Amino acid sequence: MSVRLVVRTLSELCVTVGTVIVLFVVYVMFWTGIKADGATAVQVDLLQRAWVDQPLPEATQAPGTPQAPETPAPRPYTAGKGIAVMYIPRLGEDWEWPVLEGTATATLKKGLGHYASTARLGETGNFAVAGHRRTYGDPFKDFPRLRPGDAVVLTDGTTWYTYRIDRKPYRTVPTDTGVIDPVPRPLKRNAAGFDGPGRYLTLTTCEPEWGSSHRLIVWAHLDATQPVTQGKPPSLAG
Repeated sequence: MSVRLVVRTLSELCVTVGTVIVLFVVYVMFWTGIKADGATAVQVDLLQRAWVDQPLPEATQAPGTPQAPETPAPRPYTAGKGIAVMYIPRLGEDWEWPVLEGTATATLKKGLGHYASTARLGETGNFAVAGHRRTYGDPFKDFPRLRPGDAVVLTDGTTWYTYRIDRKPYRTVPTDTGVIDPVPRPLKRNAAGFDGPGRYLTLTTCEPEWGSSHRLIVWAHLDATQPVTQGKPPSLAG
């Protein structure tokens, strides 16, 4: 084989490899985002349609017998299905993401994922949610911007839940599962957790920005609730 043929073959191979790399980068940076935009819009629409069609509880008391109206039973969470919509004003006025049940790979391509082993939204315990830092819409791209006092607002169609962030994002390792415990507790002794039971929220994402060797987490506590019939909470109304 001549030197010229070897050089030509290597050149063609380099061009091919380069083209594949460029296409992969385009896929990761752009195409996954386009797919995510469509998928998340569908999930939000499905949730809103379900909330509109949700029947109101019917009164069951006998005529003339005073009785408090029934509280509807909480809807069960189904793997891969939407359970709420999240808003974080710090991350942008148009930042709106569906929260689905579970953290499976396919689920996180369509929105944020609720750790199935953690508390339900608004209940005592830790409502923990995971999301991509990059790819599939980059929901938590600006995660490091979060600061104490920031609002994280969610609705399940009947109630607005406003959580307030307690600490700036905390860097840890994937094995630090204590961050999603009912009372969040970090692996590191110098990163203070919470002292006792409460209504907490934990958000988790990958660290570094384009890697997954570590995790960034932020903790919050439930600050206020209000029925959706009263309009948006103050942190969103403005």
